[in-house]
Amino acid sequence: MTELSSLILGRIRDVPDYPKPGVLFKDITPLLADPAVFAAVIEELAGMYEVDKIAGIEARGFILAAPAALRAGVGFVPVRKKGKLPSETHEESYDLEYGSAVIEVHRDAFAPGERVLIVDDVLATGGTARAAVELVRRAGAEVVALAVLMELAFLEGRERLTDVEVRSLVVV
Repeated sequence: MTELSSLILGRIRDVPDYPKPGVLFKDITPLLADPAVFAAVIEELAGMYEVDKIAGIEARGFILAAPAALRAGVGFVPVRKKGKLPSETHEESYDLEYGSAVIEVHRDAFAPGERVLIVDDVLATGGTARAAVELVRRAGAEVVALAVLMELAFLEGRERLTDVEVRSLVVV
């Protein structure tokens, strides 16, 4: 385990039975409150790849992707829930445990051929990440990788992303 992985794991709080009974929620707010660890995470994300844009998945992906884009000196693109973006969008639906959801990106968010890193806080079942990959590709850009703070390996989300490089700062 790397020093950064140890720091991350030491700043993630387990919250049992949230948001519903039987779920062990991984709370990243203690990590965000620690400026040294938060800065180390952003530095790691910003330096992973040479890209033109970093796309962050709503909502906690924004917290990591926006400062990483700023640090890397590239543009930030929000990938939002349906109905939250003001201009023309591409949209992609994906399955949730109980139903489905839709995420969107502006049609003009990427220039053709731009290299994009997609960032989120957690890779769980992979549905949202898969939809984000499809959106970036539909917009004409190249997905360089998906980078996440934490991967919940037991949910096997990586299996839905076999055509994309996945980088996890920690795997639990």
